[in-house]
Amino acid sequence: MSLPTSLDINSQRRRLLKVAAASVAAGAGGTLAFPALAQAKPFAGVKLRGAAYQHGFFNILRKYIPEFEQQTGMTVDLQLSAFPVYNQQADLELSSGGNSWDFCNVTFILAARWVAAGLLANLSDFTADKKLTPASWNPDDFVKGAQLPYQDKAGKNFGFAWEGGAMLMGISRMDLMKKRGVQPPATFDELMKAAEAIHGQEGVTGFVSSNLHHWFLPPYVQGFGGDLFVNPPSDIKPALDSAASVAATDFYCKLLSKYSPQGVLGYTEDQARSALIGGRSNIFIHSSSWVSAMLTSPDSKVKDTALVTRMPAGPKGDFPASNSQGLGIPKNAKNKEAAWEFIKWTLSPELTARIVKDTGHPSICRRSVIESAEYKRINTINGQDLGKLYLEVLEQPGKTKNYMAYRTVKEFPLVGDVVNKAVERVVSGQVPAAESMKQAQEQALSSLRRAGVKV
Repeated sequence: MSLPTSLDINSQRRRLLKVAAASVAAGAGGTLAFPALAQAKPFAGVKLRGAAYQHGFFNILRKYIPEFEQQTGMTVDLQLSAFPVYNQQADLELSSGGNSWDFCNVTFILAARWVAAGLLANLSDFTADKKLTPASWNPDDFVKGAQLPYQDKAGKNFGFAWEGGAMLMGISRMDLMKKRGVQPPATFDELMKAAEAIHGQEGVTGFVSSNLHHWFLPPYVQGFGGDLFVNPPSDIKPALDSAASVAATDFYCKLLSKYSPQGVLGYTEDQARSALIGGRSNIFIHSSSWVSAMLTSPDSKVKDTALVTRMPAGPKGDFPASNSQGLGIPKNAKNKEAAWEFIKWTLSPELTARIVKDTGHPSICRRSVIESAEYKRINTINGQDLGKLYLEVLEQPGKTKNYMAYRTVKEFPLVGDVVNKAVERVVSGQVPAAESMKQAQEQALSSLRRAGVKV
């Protein structure tokens, strides 16, 4: 049997709406009749195909999908793959004009490129249609800072955020900090002093990080008054050799080379997290879900001594990194309306609140749920209101200038690779920060020009 076309589905929906209206009208004069639409399955027979990368959220979502299938009559085929594999597949699928997927993850670092190239459907058309989206769904409920990567210059949405990442500081050994008379650092200078004071105490390193330097370094660059580009997203000439970039690189690399575990250049996120929750490293600055594991993971050995707080500010300001991941619809998707039903359900206030209540999953992007009493109850651990910290950082880029614009520039991945190598050169002792960043600037310019970018 062939699948129904979008025309068939639209016709069926119109018939069902008429039946529903008649049913309600009939019930108005006496006993209220149950609307026929609530019992109907307008997408019966549709097989919805989507893709994303492997993430705990989708493992959670899969447990609820049978409910959606029962309600709508469609089936959902959600394909998950490793993050780099998915990004490669998605970039090829979208840029080639493929129609194999009805919905997909809109990856943060690729979102600007996909939106600018017109590879995604305009979801604001769906949210503006009262027949497709109830007012209670409220697209403005998504934290603005999380939505910025998925919007065009006119503010139209081409994705909605399902995951938020807010950079916070995790301190595993507050007992050692107190013993040494060291307060949680609030500035870069205090951070360096805290790392020095704790390093080597009871076998603990003062600091730890992972090999994603293109994520960890920029907040230091901005804290010293710089950025990765001259003025993103309008002027994307790299600014890697600026005085601020050099100072930040020298500072960050000193934390890695002097106060981190041996072999830290090869550390993955999981290894850094393990060092933190095992109490082998004192400070890890990363997305909230990584550092809050000190308080939530059954493997944590530091639950009684851990503190999660804001990352320190630099001499030129406070710029904790944040990011998000979104769900969108490819421009050439065969079942756009059905795909919107799925996204609308997945990111509805109701299901979002259920997921938080059932699983404790914290990194959501709906403000109304984050500010709810239930979310606060679940995410207040050892007296620490993690939700408050998470929301503060997630919304910060949307309050003034979007300082996270550098990461949504479509050429960022090329520059990010160069940044990673620059940090590795300094930490391994090959060259000082100034020389490494001068090389990085030249390499970034060369990479962008080879890609056809005028800089």
